[in-house]
Amino acid sequence: MSGVKVVTFGCRLNTFESETMRKAAETAGLNNAVLVNTCAVTADAVRQARQTIRKVRRDNPHARIVVSGCAAQTEPDTFAAMDEVDAVIGNDAKGKTATYRNLPDFGVSQSEKIRVNDIMSVRETAPQMIEAVAGHARAFVQVQNGCDHRCTFCVIPYGRGNSRSVPMGAVVDQIEKLVANGYQEVVITGVDATSYGADLPGRPSLGTLARTILDNVPDLKRLRLSSIDSIEVDDGLMDLIADEPRFMPHLHLSLQHGDDLILKRMKRRHSRADAINFCRTVRDLRPGFAFGADLIAGFPTETEEMFARSLDIVEECGIAFLHVFPYSPREGTPAARMPQLDRGLVKARAARLRQAGEAVFTRHLEDMAQKAEIHSALVEFSGVARTENFTPVVAPGAPRGQMAPVRVTGHDGDRLTGTLVEADPAVRTTHHAGASAFATG
Repeated sequence: MSGVKVVTFGCRLNTFESETMRKAAETAGLNNAVLVNTCAVTADAVRQARQTIRKVRRDNPHARIVVSGCAAQTEPDTFAAMDEVDAVIGNDAKGKTATYRNLPDFGVSQSEKIRVNDIMSVRETAPQMIEAVAGHARAFVQVQNGCDHRCTFCVIPYGRGNSRSVPMGAVVDQIEKLVANGYQEVVITGVDATSYGADLPGRPSLGTLARTILDNVPDLKRLRLSSIDSIEVDDGLMDLIADEPRFMPHLHLSLQHGDDLILKRMKRRHSRADAINFCRTVRDLRPGFAFGADLIAGFPTETEEMFARSLDIVEECGIAFLHVFPYSPREGTPAARMPQLDRGLVKARAARLRQAGEAVFTRHLEDMAQKAEIHSALVEFSGVARTENFTPVVAPGAPRGQMAPVRVTGHDGDRLTGTLVEADPAVRTTHHAGASAFATG
């Protein structure tokens, strides 16, 4: 092979960072190389990364394989011990050109392969400027990294370090560049995005950042948030939810569980009632708002009654886009030392949670199909788009990466179905000015 290929696992933040890795490696003159950007959120994520690395070596026997990301940060020896791996670099170094200029040669010892520092010593997140996000119709922009919280199940702070924010001016500059390059929707991402700004002068909130982006980049048609912690949402963000049509009506919540005792054992900062009240308040402000969420099945000490509370919260919060994680003990975390459940039971409960999520998603599709409204949809690939509230819709003939007015006509169980409609000039002008002319809430 020639050039630099990047293989990405995990979150949207990793997707953004993979572009910074590609740019840094190419600037450094790296060639015939595969960069693997790993995830450490579960043991299965680490296993998948190792499997992929072996396949990459089989397919590219003469390429240099460089491994980075959260799993490389937390388990550098695991990857350095692999014969297929030529270098292991830490999260703080993976976006720097100098890192790729100073890679070790092939055939070095295991210890010489490792270029991983103490992530807890990192105090700033340097702004990174990218031109595009390969393979994606929407762009992801990093606004924050790291986490100051220590949930008992989570290894990510040890892969990312403590919370640190990107200055607002740098975020605006990055989004302006992406919009100038044709992106109509941007997703702002972070490890703990709602902690944004606590380390910056004046302590601007996430809501302040989002408002600043929309005010200063008038040609940005749609702004989304990635995963958030609802207990940290500020008043400014709630104001955007209520009255800003360019702020998309969809949030992905870090819920993790529906039982208060398990939430305490997880060291979460919200209660079951907090989560339910947040979802109700948001939908009162903006009807039609859709929610996704992360839930963990089979956390240590979870009883059937406790698990039932997670099943119930899917219904009570109306979680249409549910991500279910079978609990995975991560070495060094407090939860790994708690009494563990049988793995078969954990997998069975995860399957039941997914079924509950699928039922809510089907009702969500049915509700939108019944309304048969017109939505402004961003086309992700040929004929398939996402509405304002992130619901997938099949719209034949719509051009990739562009906004398309789509009238919903039904659903096929997996996606809405729809037809393109022609907007009149007045509607087109309104939409170009930034308002979501076809928004239904």
